[in-house]
Amino acid sequence: MSTSTPGLPVPRRSVGRRLSAYLFRHRWLQLGGLLAGPIGWLAIAYLGSLVVLFLASFWRLDTFSGKVVHEYGLQNYEELVTNPVYRTITLRTVGMAAAVTVACAAIAFPIAYYMARLATPRVRRALIIAVLMPLWASYLVKVYAWQILFQEGGMIDWALSPIGLRSPFEISGTAEWKQYAALWITFVYLWLPYMILPIYAGLERIQPSLLEASSDLGGRAGTTFRRVVLPLVFPAVVAGSIFTFSLTLGDYIAPQLVSSTQFIGNVVYANVGVANNLPFAAAYATVPVLIMTIYLLGAKRAGAFEHV
Repeated sequence: MSTSTPGLPVPRRSVGRRLSAYLFRHRWLQLGGLLAGPIGWLAIAYLGSLVVLFLASFWRLDTFSGKVVHEYGLQNYEELVTNPVYRTITLRTVGMAAAVTVACAAIAFPIAYYMARLATPRVRRALIIAVLMPLWASYLVKVYAWQILFQEGGMIDWALSPIGLRSPFEISGTAEWKQYAALWITFVYLWLPYMILPIYAGLERIQPSLLEASSDLGGRAGTTFRRVVLPLVFPAVVAGSIFTFSLTLGDYIAPQLVSSTQFIGNVVYANVGVANNLPFAAAYATVPVLIMTIYLLGAKRAGAFEHV
């Protein structure tokens, strides 16, 4: 039944009402309008910067004037491939990232298992706070703290001196393995929470009925862990490894403060700030990007993105 008065014109709907009605009939436009801002910002700020980085890697530095010449070539990549120093630094960085990831997984798994399966609710909340609390502190404060611990006359030396021992990780010494060990311990401490939390979330998703079914079928604790728990939580371990591996791969502050060895981040930082060789820094920065792209493709196949 029409509510309009006879003889009077029907009022026209405003532009806003017509647009609202149109969007109501086309839900995909609503979703596109909602995501246009975040996706546009991601494309410009993140993907755009990667494109600029990749283009800058083909430029070259004029050694005479010290200015960047916008002429495209492969001389920076040739230097990375042919110079054994950069190959060694790349292998060293990847090896450190892998060692930190393995150590974080080995330490985080029992902690996460206790939090998810054995701890009472009160203890679980306390452990979650304890895991998150180091993240509230400044990154630099934590790195400087480990530097003080490892240096000659530091806290470790002070604690071992009464029994006639010294710190085995003194970074002031010339032994290269001591600096690697000190840096490895520092990285494990820094990134351990990023491994504990995904594993804890993955263990919480495992239904207790699956463990009970394994026990009813005669599976012992070790068998249940290998054939039920570990396969189900493995994607969560890979998800945590994305953080530990990538953060170690790109870090340049901790290697500078805790050791004197060179890693990819140090070389990129030095070429940007000291040597002012932006094209070579951009070329070397694409190496960890390529490594992480391959790593993420493998993590996707393992189902890790469901646990990130």
